[in-house]
Amino acid sequence: MRAPVSPRVARPVMYQRWSRMTFMHWRYPPGTVQRLLPDGLTAETFDSTAWVGLVPFVMEDVGVPGLPRMPAFPETNLRTYVRDERGRSGIWFLSLDAGTLPAVLGGRAGFWLPYHWARMSVRSEGPLLRYRSRRRFGGARCDADVTAGPPLTAAARDEPAHFLTARFRLFSVVAGRLADAEVEHPPWPLHHARLDALEQDLTDAAGLPAPDGPPLLYGSPGVPVRVGMWRRGPRGAGRQG
Repeated sequence: MRAPVSPRVARPVMYQRWSRMTFMHWRYPPGTVQRLLPDGLTAETFDSTAWVGLVPFVMEDVGVPGLPRMPAFPETNLRTYVRDERGRSGIWFLSLDAGTLPAVLGGRAGFWLPYHWARMSVRSEGPLLRYRSRRRFGGARCDADVTAGPPLTAAARDEPAHFLTARFRLFSVVAGRLADAEVEHPPWPLHHARLDALEQDLTDAAGLPAPDGPPLLYGSPGVPVRVGMWRRGPRGAGRQG
C-alpha cells in the first residue's frame, strides 16, 4: 500500500512542528466509535475494526503568519479515523490535552477543538521518553514511558502504518456545522518503539471502554506542519450523535 500524498497548503493559518511523537493505537468496534462522532462522519475501518490513537508529543514552533512563535509545550491527543460523506479520510479528535493555557484557549476558540488544560511534561533520558499529563480540571491523566528503537525499514512500513499515521485532514464542528482543514507535512520518519509503562484514563473520560491488550506502537522524531483554513460543510452535518 502506497502512503497518501500530503496536500500543498499554500496559505497556512498556522505553523507547527510535532516532535518526540509516540503513536499508540488500539482496535475498537466501529459502532463503539461511531456513537461518539457527529453527523456527516463515519468511523473508518482497517482490518474490519476502527482504531483509536493515544498520541503524546511536544508541540514546537507554533505560530500564525506574521507573529512570533510560541514556546514549546507538551500535548496529548486522543483521536480516531473517519470519512466524511464525500469519502475523504481524516482525523476526529476525541480530546486534546495541552500544557499551556494560551494553546487551550486558542484551540477551542480558533479551531473549535476539545482542548483541556493539563499539567504536563516530556523528559528525554537517552532513548527513553517519559510523558506525564494530568488535567487541571477533572484529573484525567496519561503517564507513559516509551523507549525509542531503530527506524522502520521501507518493508516495515506496512498498511497499518500508512493507515494510522498518513493523515492530512482534520475534522471539527464549527458553529454547529461540520468543517475540515488540510494539513501539510512530509512523510513521518517512523521508528520502532517499546511501551515500558502506561497509566491513562483519557479513553474513559472520552466515553470509551478501556483499551484491550497492548497497543500497536510507532515513534517519530517529528515533522514540520502547515495547517490550512477551516472549510465548513453543508447545514445539518455536525450534530452530535
